[in-house]
Amino acid sequence: MSAAGIDAILIAALLAPPLASAVVAAAARRRPAAGAWFNAAAMGITLLAAAVIALRVVSGRGPVVAGTLWRLDALSALLALLVSVVATLAAWLGPGLERGGPGAETTAFRVYANLFACMMLLAVSTGNLGVMWVAIEATTVTSALLIPVRRTPAAIDASWKYLLIGSVGIALAFAGTVLAFVDYASSGGELELALQWTTLRAAAPALHPEVVQLAFVFLLVGFGTKAGLAPMHTWLPDAHSEAPAPLSAMMSGVLLAVALYAVARWKVIVDVAIGSAFTDTMLVVVGAATVAVGAASLLSQTQYKRVLAFSSIEHMGLACMALGLGPLGAFAALLHLVGHGLAKSVAFLLSGRIYQRYGSADIGAVSGLISAAPGTAILFAAAVLALAGLPPFGLFLSEILILQAAWAAGHVWLTVLVLVLMLLAFAALTTQLQRMLLGRAPAERGAGESPRAPLTVLAVPMVLLASIGVVMPAPLYDLLTRAAEVLRP
Repeated sequence: MSAAGIDAILIAALLAPPLASAVVAAAARRRPAAGAWFNAAAMGITLLAAAVIALRVVSGRGPVVAGTLWRLDALSALLALLVSVVATLAAWLGPGLERGGPGAETTAFRVYANLFACMMLLAVSTGNLGVMWVAIEATTVTSALLIPVRRTPAAIDASWKYLLIGSVGIALAFAGTVLAFVDYASSGGELELALQWTTLRAAAPALHPEVVQLAFVFLLVGFGTKAGLAPMHTWLPDAHSEAPAPLSAMMSGVLLAVALYAVARWKVIVDVAIGSAFTDTMLVVVGAATVAVGAASLLSQTQYKRVLAFSSIEHMGLACMALGLGPLGAFAALLHLVGHGLAKSVAFLLSGRIYQRYGSADIGAVSGLISAAPGTAILFAAAVLALAGLPPFGLFLSEILILQAAWAAGHVWLTVLVLVLMLLAFAALTTQLQRMLLGRAPAERGAGESPRAPLTVLAVPMVLLASIGVVMPAPLYDLLTRAAEVLRP
């Protein structure tokens, strides 16, 4: 079989399983468990396809391409692998398997969560920036429909808020995309390939600087809204805290990274057109402001899922800022997205177990977790400490690299400010964590772990995250290095 045929099969294996799972879940709504088990098996195929694509890219065979629509270079392969890992965890630990749950809830989750995963994979696997925009817009609809699956007033309000703010943001991103398209078309470029990333990057020197700058402002604000960047972040704490735990894991663990991926793609084009000073300044300013908002909000939260949501804001700010700090910053940003995706998805999935145990999302209602559910407590503590930047987890390494990149770029005061904010976030996360772990567990909640299988599954990404901070696996290092090279203008 030719290389092109293999590439087409791999891309089909990446995208088809979640789409097929959504169809099967809808068709098997009277037997929701059957749809759930099909989904769990199918997502294993997607994960395997993403891993094979990443290995092909790392081996130096070039991007995985099918026609003019599909193109996965190292950056795409990295994000596709991260999305696949988190979506597979959500599929394996979602309702309908170990957790059970009402049939209608299971069916709704399996339909919309799989469409959500498929749209994220589509966004990072297409080489067409217009299709990428459509896919990211579709993630808003598919995830917003799933947030109020339990029909509480707070969940419905959060869903509407997310839908409205996210739609406004994606409309601004559309305006930026149109501006870039019109500017390219006015230069006499070939319209059939006008929104291909490779085409725009090659044609960037002929674009008008003022138009490109304006387009990037719209794109940063638009996709930045989806990424939870300040001041467009206000939807995120409500949506992530009210969504079912597996959806929260996907939204916080990878949706934010996919939106930041879109910003990074456009940054390369703008940098080729006018140099990197403009985009670097904007990303550093917006990123630092987002870190400040996220870190400052952590200690005042009274619900553990909102703590995790504001932590996501802080980490997206760090990754956004790092993208504006040169090649070392780009590498650190991608490593940070990987570490955050693993740790945050584990933390949110475990928050669902904590809610089942205590029947409350309030931190004040959760005490003695270490004695009531020791396995959950240990893994949850590991995930939160990883998010706090404690060694040996990979986020400690990425945060050190971000500080190093800021210092090397001559941003001394920025380095000091971000270090202080990191320490503030560390203090807030560890304070909230110890309130949940220690104390006397309510007698009526019982003790022990049931079922245990999810804990075994969630231990795997935490072990991987710890190994990244000690001895990074060579394939992952090569993939990160190649992905960072894609971001060089």
